[in-house]
Order: sequence, then structure tokens, then C-alpha cells
Amino acid sequence: MAGALFDIVTIENPGQDDFAAIAGPLDAFNTSRAGPDGYATLAILLKDSATGAAIGGLWGESFYDWMFVKLFFVPETLRGSGMGSRIMAEAERIALARGCTGLWLDTFEFQARGFYEKLGFAVFGTLGDHPRGMNRYFLQKRLKP
Repeated sequence: MAGALFDIVTIENPGQDDFAAIAGPLDAFNTSRAGPDGYATLAILLKDSATGAAIGGLWGESFYDWMFVKLFFVPETLRGSGMGSRIMAEAERIALARGCTGLWLDTFEFQARGFYEKLGFAVFGTLGDHPRGMNRYFLQKRLKP
């Protein structure tokens, strides 16, 4: 590559091929340094009993010994009912079964930091002004086998 010319190109609406051009070599590099990541996804859906429609739940990904809770939503009408705690407990059970050390997630200031802290999560990072004038919090919970 020495001496070759390269261009930096911005793509506003990248496609799957663009993603793969970055993710493929990055995954190969990471595997060469840290071994296979054991990547696996997880969905725990909250469904309406009458209609069978999914109305919320959790989307997670486990890799390199931790589970990342990417998305978590409980409708306002069900908050405080224990449903969110049950979903998170199931995610923890699955994370332990997958050999994970813990779970981590992020939440905006206007979302559910207190809920996660009640479940034993602790803040390990804060990103100020995201969105502007507010904070985004990164939390983790180490699991005990």
C-alpha cells in the first residue's frame, strides 16, 4: 500500500457492502488479537396476550464475554408492574448461560438510569451534552455465577 493513492469518500446512506468493507477486516483483526468473539444475538419480547403482537422487550448481543443490552423498552402502561425487572432477569440468566462476565448498556438522562441502578447496575461512564444539555450514561453489572 505504500506509495498508492487513496481517496476518502463520504457516503450519506451506506449499504451492507460498505459496512462489510469495514466490519470484515476489523473482525479479522480483533480475532487475530483476542480470539473468536462468540457473537450471539438475543431477543426477549414482551407480547400482548390477546393479539400476540410484540409491544416491547429487549434486544441484546453477547460477544467477548459480555452481553450488551442494545435496546430495551417497556410501554409506560406496564412500567412499575415488575415486567421490566423480569425481562432483565431473563437477560442475566441467558448471559450467565453464555458464560458472560456481565451486562452493559447505555441510557439517556431522560430514560431509566434509576431503574438499572435498582437492579444493581453501576455507571462506568458519562457522555455530556448527548443530547445537548443532558447526559448519556453507560452502566454495567457484573454477574455472579
